[in-house]
Amino acid sequence: MRVPLSWLREYVDLPETETGRDVQAKLISAGLEVETVEQLGADLKGPLVVGQVATIEELTEFKKPIRFCTVDVGQANGTGEPQEIICGARNFAVGDKVVVALPGAVLPGDFQIAERKTYGRMSRGMICSSDELGMGDDGTKGIIVLPPETEVGKDAVELLELVDEVLDIAVTPDRGYCLSLRGVARETATAYGLPLRDPALLDVPAPNAFGYPVKVSDPTGCDRFTARTVTGLSPEARSPIWLKRRLQKVGMRPISLAVDVTNYVMMELGQPLHAYDRNLVQGTIGVRRAEAGEKLTTLDGVTRTLDAEDLVITDDRGPIGLAGVMGGANTEIADLPQALDSTRAGGTPTAAENGVNASTDVVIEAAHFDAVSIARTARRHRLSSEASRRFERGVDPQAAAAAAQRTVDLLVLLAGGTAEAGVTEVVAPTAPRTITIPADHPDRVAGVAYGRETVVRRLQEIGCDVHGQDELIVTVPSWRPDLTDPNDLAEEVIRLEGYENLPSTLPRPPAGRGLTGRQRLHRRIGRALAGAGYVEAPNYPFVSEQVFDQLGLDAADPARRVVKLTNPLSDEEPALRTSLLPGLLGALRRNDGRGSHDLALFETGLVFHPREEQRTAVRLPVDRRPTDEEIAELDAALPDQPRHVAVVLAGAREQAGWWGKGRPGDWADAVEAARTVAREAGAELVVRKGQYGPWHPGRCAELAVSVDGTERVIGHAGELHPGVLKNLGLPARTCAMELDLDALERVGHDTPQAPGISSFPVATQDVALVVDAFVPAADVEAALREGAGELLESIRLFDVYENAEQLGEGRKSLAYALRFRASDRTLTVDEASAAREAAVALAGERTGAVLRG
Repeated sequence: MRVPLSWLREYVDLPETETGRDVQAKLISAGLEVETVEQLGADLKGPLVVGQVATIEELTEFKKPIRFCTVDVGQANGTGEPQEIICGARNFAVGDKVVVALPGAVLPGDFQIAERKTYGRMSRGMICSSDELGMGDDGTKGIIVLPPETEVGKDAVELLELVDEVLDIAVTPDRGYCLSLRGVARETATAYGLPLRDPALLDVPAPNAFGYPVKVSDPTGCDRFTARTVTGLSPEARSPIWLKRRLQKVGMRPISLAVDVTNYVMMELGQPLHAYDRNLVQGTIGVRRAEAGEKLTTLDGVTRTLDAEDLVITDDRGPIGLAGVMGGANTEIADLPQALDSTRAGGTPTAAENGVNASTDVVIEAAHFDAVSIARTARRHRLSSEASRRFERGVDPQAAAAAAQRTVDLLVLLAGGTAEAGVTEVVAPTAPRTITIPADHPDRVAGVAYGRETVVRRLQEIGCDVHGQDELIVTVPSWRPDLTDPNDLAEEVIRLEGYENLPSTLPRPPAGRGLTGRQRLHRRIGRALAGAGYVEAPNYPFVSEQVFDQLGLDAADPARRVVKLTNPLSDEEPALRTSLLPGLLGALRRNDGRGSHDLALFETGLVFHPREEQRTAVRLPVDRRPTDEEIAELDAALPDQPRHVAVVLAGAREQAGWWGKGRPGDWADAVEAARTVAREAGAELVVRKGQYGPWHPGRCAELAVSVDGTERVIGHAGELHPGVLKNLGLPARTCAMELDLDALERVGHDTPQAPGISSFPVATQDVALVVDAFVPAADVEAALREGAGELLESIRLFDVYENAEQLGEGRKSLAYALRFRASDRTLTVDEASAAREAAVALAGERTGAVLRG
């Protein structure tokens, strides 16, 4: 919400010395997020004056149309002579009043105006457009044409209110009332302790039977509908400069008088309005739910198919507006001045140009719609508007009649219309909302002794009626739908008294409590992977279902079964992830695209798998601690959420330099990352050849653990398939690893096991075995380990050799280093050799291995 300080001062008598920065500090202290204070016109310097175009000469000898103009600026140039100016715009004519920057002026962006020769003529100044003056979009896309009654020579800086300060406020969803000058002014008045001039305090005539007929068929969706009629509007009436400028400052584009007035009142009071051309509305205006399949062409020119849940405004023909979101094109206000401006600027034909008369009679709608219904309609049609933003966050239902009256008053004042005596107001009976709160509740919440008088005073400042002594009965104001329970009221007291005044008290947890074993494991794994050169890259847990096709998963793969969100942040990613790889690979792709080609990333996080039996989650109580049974029932309705760990790497694993040639990352690094994680978990990881989804079939390792004597696959590691790399736009030879961390934790040891240290020397024996090429090295290693017995301390594969001439076709040589050690003695050569021979024998028996040579 953009709030011009000059407009804000109309409702609150701020000290003259108060700047936008001062107001920003006060509002931030009161809990509003004032992001910036924009200094309009800070870099603008005159002379900037009003001029009248005296002559226009078309210069046709150039590639583009150029006009040589003389402009009367009165005595502003010191001579009284017409000012000669070259201009390329074509939306003005002789006799028009325009804004002229004279030599010496400086426009926004440090654009200095001086006399200069161009297109063979001397140009002494510039005729200005709204963009050049930093005013924003005025809809003309050309030169500013001022009203005919504007005085020649008048200071345009003052006339156009070019110097101002604008506060940009990020309004949170619970403070919808601050999407208006009225709401922000109320907060400002409270922050400064000053009275508020409420713009909604107007004399409004009582409803009667003479107003425009309205029928509300859905009082739940529309509990208040006010209709007023204004006739005899002047077709020539334009929005005055002050009205246009205020709309521009709040970020809205002036369109036509009737539309500008409704937008102005919306920004002023926070009540969205809509103006219908009375001559185009046929019969009674109604409010109902749409019939499935009904069509409506909205003001943006899009024909929309309506849903049965959509709330619509109708006449005897059918829908004429999407309630609370956008009006329909079939009752659009036609504006003659806008049509004339479009003609001058060479724009597309408007209603007036096509022979449609400008609207002179309008029906004003000011209604209050259900917030949830409007929010769902806006999202369903992907049509967010200024009106829907306000209705979604809550609009003051009591402001509808005042907003309609304010609109009528402005139309009568600015367009010479006549307000009809008829007033329609359809209201569904509702009682004021009351909340009972102990007088000391804010004290207990904040840990500060505010006292009853302070609590009552602060609640009254926000518009509440308060009665009672120890138990306060608080009637919530109509503009604060967010206040629903005692804690909301406590928050209001606390923020107005100042968050900065809350004491800072460090909690004192009971001795002996700290991180759980699971938390300690996750931290150890994170430190270990970081120490191995990986960078943690947390990602959002949302994915698109198309990513599973890109990863090459089979149609029946369990990972394709996803939990879908009812209200996703993005329609392109409506599902919760079943793997960490999509997010990590996306992060790797983004970083590679930005020039970081040597990458090693990791993430630990939850993945989500739907349960076979779908249950509805229970709503837990808030007035007591839920029972264990209630918590268990809630958990049973949630999807399975195991924690996974994954790494991805691409580019160099070891950098080249004077120390060596370096080394690219490969599948072995991904496998080693899995072993690093397993070591931290105190688990024995089985690594063997595998094949799954996104991994290269010849460079994929299957990661398994033994659970109660049965091996269970918990992940995979290796190089990704070239097709996957192409689908996802990843670097060549990208590698990845992912495993189920919870499963690893269950088979591991919570307490890290220190290695045994022996004082006796090690006996090393090397063995080279020749096996068939298809025999996995892991099977040979397992046989050697089992055959060597208890004396084997470690085994390491240090060479793989293939040579058809020496070994035979389809054969390979695997060389292992075996370390033997006893805990109570020094091994003899015979003992070490015997263990080595036993290991070789078992490997030969199981895998067909024979000693090389």
